[in-house]
Amino acid sequence: MPELPEVETVVRGLRAAGLEGSTIREARVRWARSVSPEPAVFAAALRGRRFTRLSRRAKYIVADLDDGRQLLIHLRMTGKFRFEPRAGRDAPHDRVTIELTDGRCLHFNDTRKFGRIQLVTDASQRLAKIGPEPLEAGFTPACLLARLRGRRRMIKPLLLDQSCVAGLGNIYVDEALWQARIHPASLADKLSPAAVRRLHAAICEVLVRAVGAGGTTLGDSTANFYSVAGRRGRNSDNLRVFRRDGEPCPRCRRTLVRIVLAQRGTHICPHCQPAPGSIHSGRKSRVRRSS
Repeated sequence: MPELPEVETVVRGLRAAGLEGSTIREARVRWARSVSPEPAVFAAALRGRRFTRLSRRAKYIVADLDDGRQLLIHLRMTGKFRFEPRAGRDAPHDRVTIELTDGRCLHFNDTRKFGRIQLVTDASQRLAKIGPEPLEAGFTPACLLARLRGRRRMIKPLLLDQSCVAGLGNIYVDEALWQARIHPASLADKLSPAAVRRLHAAICEVLVRAVGAGGTTLGDSTANFYSVAGRRGRNSDNLRVFRRDGEPCPRCRRTLVRIVLAQRGTHICPHCQPAPGSIHSGRKSRVRRSS
């Protein structure tokens, strides 16, 4: 699923392609559940509207329209956008096509059909419960410490909770926890201030690096992440632990392993990220080694 760096890459790609300021001639919907409201209403509402601003909030793309409404877009697992210079035949898995008055077409392609484009009157209401943006100035070590204080949850599931910190997913949580030398099953409220400072620095560093590399594309399937320009994200070469089980740890050279934590595949170095005592005293059933 695209995470913060991938969604940020898409937003930047849409801006670079000149979507801001472009006017919609018409919208065509091939998969009804990709949009809301229902396709006929959705298409009629977009006709003649102009894109005024594109932004990102957590894993959402927010496209402001000139009538004050917004398109709230979530790529989910396989959603991606591409521009075509002129109207033509839709490609397989194109779910929504937005034809612009300059003749170009913006296609929303989604193999798994989980992505959503919602026309809303106030996106801020839908996004109000999402946590702080980790690449903004307000996300400080003190901010993160306050988000974790009193939370008796394992740190990885908590970081995946968008109400805690915005935009993090499986890839970047695994990477940040490894860099900070924190086991993903550690209880959030048991982390020392020093550990939280390390975690804060790691979150910011892995995200900045990934954004700079245009996100992460894993494998060769066309269902994986690609930018608006059709480019693969280059950050897979920067990954230290994610999907590298069986390889030596870049830091200590011990073998990386994959475990299952709260039903999520999780990649760690058992030596650099020692298991907390709570795993061996009542929480062991929630953490298991994956073959």
